[in-house]
Amino acid sequence: MSDYDSEANRFSARAARYARVGANVGGVAARIAGTRLFGLDGRNASNAEALAKALGGLKGPIMKVAQLVATIPDVVPPEYAAELQKLQSQAPPMGAAFVKRRMMAELGLQWRERFAEFDLKPAAAASLGQVHRATTLEGVPLACKLQYPDMESAVEADISQLDILFALHRRMDPVIDTTEIAKEIGARVREELDYIREAKHIALYQEILADTPEVRVPRLEASLSTRRLLTMHWLEGSPILSHKQDDQGARDRISTAMFKAWWRPFSHHGVIHGDPHLGNYTVFSEGGAAQGINLLDYGCIRIFPPSFVGGVVDLYRGLLEGDTARVVHAYETWGFKGLTKDLVDTLNIWARFIYGPLLEDRTRRIAEDVSPAEYGRKQAFQVHQALKRRGPVTVPREFVFMDRAAIGLGGVFLHLDAELNFHRLFEAEIEDFDLARVTEVQRAALQSAGLQGADV
Repeated sequence: MSDYDSEANRFSARAARYARVGANVGGVAARIAGTRLFGLDGRNASNAEALAKALGGLKGPIMKVAQLVATIPDVVPPEYAAELQKLQSQAPPMGAAFVKRRMMAELGLQWRERFAEFDLKPAAAASLGQVHRATTLEGVPLACKLQYPDMESAVEADISQLDILFALHRRMDPVIDTTEIAKEIGARVREELDYIREAKHIALYQEILADTPEVRVPRLEASLSTRRLLTMHWLEGSPILSHKQDDQGARDRISTAMFKAWWRPFSHHGVIHGDPHLGNYTVFSEGGAAQGINLLDYGCIRIFPPSFVGGVVDLYRGLLEGDTARVVHAYETWGFKGLTKDLVDTLNIWARFIYGPLLEDRTRRIAEDVSPAEYGRKQAFQVHQALKRRGPVTVPREFVFMDRAAIGLGGVFLHLDAELNFHRLFEAEIEDFDLARVTEVQRAALQSAGLQGADV
């Protein structure tokens, strides 16, 4: 196949997308600015609903960006976050003729001869691509993730509009500098377009979770994968929410698997799965009972400097032992500037919320009397109000997906009404924690998977 990439951020496609997105989002921004010009509050429900409606007609990457923004605490006002979370990111699925052309572009004219079966009707559709069921010539079930055309152009156009969403927040008496957050979202969404990189993420997780039977990672079919086609072995499973009525033991097993799938890669290798969307997991069963989870999507993976992992452990130990100096050291390690006692106390509101279940050595729920959609909102509001008195704070970009994934993980535990000793689960993951060992283990695992070092 030719090295020429006809879809590599085409100007014409980007310009057309920019015009559509800019007209929709810009119109709402003007409406909000006009509202405030007349001395009214731009943070009203009708403006939030108008923004969601404008984005809802666009589909594609901007939907993913909007949903990311909605799930990161306090990036936009709560009424906007509530409306954005209602959006569905699915684009209209490609029809059979379109799929054939896309597969031909990726695998060549004789692409169909490389599969025993290939279902032209998608099994699932999302913001950047859709998944098709297939089988190898030997009969092995496959999941083929095929990217929609011109996604690189669409992503670049949509990311350029991200500043408009953040500008809405800056006009509403912000207390958090969103500059680094915008950079982080842009970097992660761009990475999700690169299926060659995602294939390396799969290899990384296969190594990290090789000794964790509660979490299954699909095998890659490298000969049937390209930059825009990712082919994996199909993992049979059922949706997580279909297990809400299972017995407590089953729900706790699923939740324990979720805990390990997230904290084990982070504590040992400095890597997290940054997308808590429930569609990225299914539950596998044995003997008619749920036993663990299948981790299906590896587009949104965040690699951290080992020092960041050390900061997480330091903050946990500092809160557990009442060691203020260690708490401050953790925040400094992460890059927070101008730390005063008041600012540390404010940051600790959020820290005690995230770490709260880990600090108590007892079996408990992740939170009481809170819906999954509202998890973390109260604490984010408290932090926001406290920061109002102290001026803007720049949140290090590493926190974007750390916070997002932690909130998403907590939401899963709430959905399943899990009752676990989170303290002991966490202690098991950081037992004998050693920063030098994490550094070496991460380096070896990334090298084995063909990946670079920590993100900047």
